[in-house]
Amino acid sequence: MTVADFSLESTSPTRMNQKSARPPERRVSPLSVLFGNFGSAALTIALGAALILALPRIIQWGVIDSVWSANDGAACREATGACWAFLRAKFRQITFGIYPPEQQWRPLLAMILVFACILWSLPPRNWGRNLLVIWGTAIAAFLILMQGGLFGLVPVPSAYWGGLPVTLILAVSALGIGFPLGVLLALGRRSAMAVPRILSTGLIEVIRGLPLVSLLFMSSIMLPIMLPDGMAIDKLARAGVALTIFSAAYLAEIVRGGLQAVPSGQEEASRALGLSWGQAIRLVVLPQALQKVIPPLTNTIIVMVKNTALVLVVGLFDLLSSGKAALTDPAWPSPFTETYLFIAAIYFVICFGISRYSAFLERRAGVGNVR
Repeated sequence: MTVADFSLESTSPTRMNQKSARPPERRVSPLSVLFGNFGSAALTIALGAALILALPRIIQWGVIDSVWSANDGAACREATGACWAFLRAKFRQITFGIYPPEQQWRPLLAMILVFACILWSLPPRNWGRNLLVIWGTAIAAFLILMQGGLFGLVPVPSAYWGGLPVTLILAVSALGIGFPLGVLLALGRRSAMAVPRILSTGLIEVIRGLPLVSLLFMSSIMLPIMLPDGMAIDKLARAGVALTIFSAAYLAEIVRGGLQAVPSGQEEASRALGLSWGQAIRLVVLPQALQKVIPPLTNTIIVMVKNTALVLVVGLFDLLSSGKAALTDPAWPSPFTETYLFIAAIYFVICFGISRYSAFLERRAGVGNVR
């Protein structure tokens, strides 16, 4: 007799009944998907024809006639294809902005720290208080590396920061601080007490009624005017606060929708079992609410990542701004298409990764079988 003989999975009648109750999986061939009916067949043929017409031109422009290596823009001006050599020459400027070239190992190390923390945060088994400590340490290390002035690092003001590190720190701060703030606003708006309900509702409605660009302008231009003489707040920090408040207002409404979808009996049963209000919300109600709103949360998170590009209007050099600055070099023929394709590819990788991770969370939570 082996351990497998005692396995609950093989002997449990309940599990056997569940397996036998599942409907058989329906197998669909790719041909039936593409040509299953008249509409699908027409769309497949139209898309195939468009690809046949466009693909040779794209290969001709992007591969055959393109310039992959050059010391200046002379070869690109004579060529009729893409100027990939520009991206090779301006890669560091687009990625790190106007950060001092001899110190660019610091933003590179800072980005590695942030990406390492993101990867560590993905498995649900790593979620907990230790994760907060890890993220706090990583953000402090990120700021020390970028700002300098400690441990023998040369000080670099935030006015010289740019490129992907700025995009990352703005996105992380807007979502990392904005999400718990949004949860508090959602709980405040549903509160039975008048003061937190009115304050939360007022803040959410005011922020939702303003475009993000106006918030960035107010934080960048109006706020310094209102501060006392001699007091100043860093421009990057002001933009980060505006993005954080904006994301918190939108996330709050999504979380509130999830809270309303949880039956009130869940909280009442938790309180009857002796849990405090905070424990009932944190351990019982909020996990169920967040499971129900994973798709809209993902949508808002992706939108906020892309909204970081709007700091361009207040003079911050994020990834998009660094690309535009690189295009002003008169030694090169300003290859807009190649530069924006490169930047779009970076945004796509980030946003697609968020989308796939949310799909994993949906499958894990058993919410939504079809996206």
